[in-house]
Order: sequence, then structure tokens, then C-alpha cells
Amino acid sequence: MQDHQHVPIDIQTSKLLDWLVDRRHCNLKWQSLVLTIREKINAAIQDMPESEEIAQLLSGSYIHYFHCLKIVDLLKGTEASTKNIFGRYSSQRMKDWQEIVSLYERDNTYLVELSSLLVRNVNYEIPSLKKQIAKCQQLQQEYSRKEEEGQAGAAEMREQFYHSCKQYGITGDSVRRELLALVKELPSQLVERPHLEEPPEQAEEDAIDWGDFGVEVASEGTDSGISAQAAGIDWGISLESDSKEAGGDGIDWGDDAAALQITVLEAGTQAPEGVARGSDALTLLEYPETRNQFIDELMELEIFLSQRAVEMSEEADILSVSQFQLAPAILQGQTKAKMVSMVSALQDLIGRLTSLRMQHLFMILASPRYVDRVTEFLQQKLKQSQLLALKKELMVQKQQEALQEQAALEPKLDLLLEKTKELQKLIEADISKRYNGRPVNLMGTCL
Repeated sequence: MQDHQHVPIDIQTSKLLDWLVDRRHCNLKWQSLVLTIREKINAAIQDMPESEEIAQLLSGSYIHYFHCLKIVDLLKGTEASTKNIFGRYSSQRMKDWQEIVSLYERDNTYLVELSSLLVRNVNYEIPSLKKQIAKCQQLQQEYSRKEEEGQAGAAEMREQFYHSCKQYGITGDSVRRELLALVKELPSQLVERPHLEEPPEQAEEDAIDWGDFGVEVASEGTDSGISAQAAGIDWGISLESDSKEAGGDGIDWGDDAAALQITVLEAGTQAPEGVARGSDALTLLEYPETRNQFIDELMELEIFLSQRAVEMSEEADILSVSQFQLAPAILQGQTKAKMVSMVSALQDLIGRLTSLRMQHLFMILASPRYVDRVTEFLQQKLKQSQLLALKKELMVQKQQEALQEQAALEPKLDLLLEKTKELQKLIEADISKRYNGRPVNLMGTCL
């Protein structure tokens, strides 16, 4: 029998209410009685004496049976003057709280209410606060990640802006004005000549030997009997005309009038003579068609010289030797080193003419609207950088808000855990008294 007294009673917390009802420790319809008790507690709270201990009991917590017992004990001290010779109190405050305690003890209503409060805290209140705190922590991590992304994105957009400005050859302080100023530098860049280590060779004139064509040669010892004088043919037409006076029978054609003077004017303004206008004023490299043709010819020359350098590096065969026998002397006299040097110079020139910066300059020169498009493109990158920087600041602000919310929830969770542990001990002690002091364990609380 003694061994049986030490066997603990294990009760699953989620089934605690059913356990109490099944063992007839409380009434099945306990909710209606609890509502009546709560109404009386709310009414009794309105008329309470000024006491620090009572105020501490009534603030920030759910008032249950054991709180009511403490309030009655405190009122015994404050309402001692209202006690009569029969040991009863004439104070209405004491009567109200004694009635509340009596209602709680009817059918063990206090025990089922405490059990219901414990189950609600364990199953709903505590998990809800933990989820809110976990959500705040998750939001902080997400906002921190977005802050880093915004900072990196803003730096990347800003770097792309300055990189694009560097490609255009501007600083980016005033994009449109700097782009328009680049066009003024274009002619000086087109006439710039690269430095040569040695002066180019003077190309000799390619003279063609036309033989004895056009040279009169005296025949030696041969007389063909043919006279060099051309024989005349009589066509029967006399070129002489009778001289007559101008005022005779001839027809007056009216061609004796003075010649008319015609003045040609351009539309709009009268342009000075010898001054080009529009596309005619562009140089060969500024005009798109001539520039493209010039670059194409440079590329053809580069390919030709590259192929020639490759052929010169290989062993000479009969076909290549025979092909270059008829070539000009200036081509036959070139060495492989000179070919490679000329190819390098051509590649450098082509690279400078086809560079991204030169292409932008030519586009600006050809289309004024291109300046607006480039300006808008660069400003868009700078604007995106600014928006990402603002987003980063917003993420920092939201991260602080989530941190503040977490800081406000954690004390509530700690207080709720403390109150729930206290409820658990009270319930276990009360049930243990009903079973002759056997230990009681409420399982599944996870506190």
C-alpha cells in the first residue's frame, strides 16, 4: 500500500479537463458558473481599498481562485474594524469577495477554471507568442538580407553609371552638357596621327613601259610607195557663202538681244559662295558612308597584309613565286617584319576608329536625339542606384521595428511562462491532496 502511494499520477495536459470531468472532480456545465463568477469579480474590483499589494494582484494578470484568497486575507487587515462579535464582517467588500470564493469552491469550479487556463496557455497563448517572436526574428534576417542586397545593388548601379560615363569619356556631373562637348573634340581626334618609330618609305612611281607606241620610226631600206599625206575626197559642197548685208532679206531671229543674267538663291538664306552646308560640310571620316568605306578598305588591307605575312613565313613554292613575279617592285621588296609592323599599325588604327567611344561620338554627331537617349539611359542607372539606397534605408527601419516588436514580446512570453508554471504547480498540488499526497505530473506542457 505504501508503494502504491508513491506511484505518480501522469496526466496529459491536453486531456486534463476530460480527466477532471470523468473522475467527477468538477461539473460538466462549469462554464456557466465561471461566467457568473467573472461578472462578480469585475464588479468587486471597482470598489477596492488603496493597497499596494492588492493593486499588484489586480494589475496585468488573470484573477483566479488563489488571487481571490489572497485578496480576502488582505481585506481582513484593512476591514478589521467592520468585524462583529460573531466573527463576521459587515463590510460589503469582504462580503463580495467571500461570496466569490464560495462560488469558486462549489463543485471545484476553481480547479477546472485553472485547468482550462493552463490548457489555453500551453496550447495557444505560449505558441502564439513564440511564433510572433520567431516571425520577428525571421523578418529581421530577411530585412538584413534585403539591406545587403540593396546596398550591393546601389553600389553596382553606381559603378555601372561611372563605368558607362568612363566609356563615353565623361565624368557624369552633367551628362548632357558633357556629351555635347564631346562632339567638339571629335575633329581633333580624327586628325590625330600616331607616333611612328621610323619614317615611311617613299613609294616609287609605278612607271609602265608602253614600248614604242606613239613614236615615229623611220623605215630603213623599205619604201612602200605610200604617201603620208591623206587623200582628200571631193563631196561637191562649197563652204564659201555669198556675203550679204545684215539688213538684207535675212530673217531676224532676235538673237541680237543682250544675254539674260540669272541669280540662283538658296532656300531660306543666301549662302556665301564656296561654303558647304549640311552633310557636305562633313569630313570623310565624319560622313558615315565614306567612313564605313574607309574602315572596310583598312580591314581588307589588314587581311591582305596578314595573309602576305603568313605566306612569307612559309616555304616559297613555285605558285607563289610565279604570282609575285608580276607584282610591283615595292611589294616584292617588303620583308616579313615590315608586313607585321604594318598589320599592327592597321589594327591599332582600326581599333581606334571602331572603339566604343568613337562609335558613341559618331552617333552623337549623326543624331542629336541620341544625346537624349544616352542621357536618359545613364540617368536611369543613377536613379536606380538612388532607389536601391532608399530601399536599403527602408529595410534598416523595418529591421529596427521588428527588433522593437520582439523586445516587447519577449517579456510577455517570460511572464506568461512564469504564470503558467505557477498554475501547473497549483493544479498538481491540488490534485495530489485529493489522492492522499500522491505525486502528480502534468505531461506535455513543454515549459
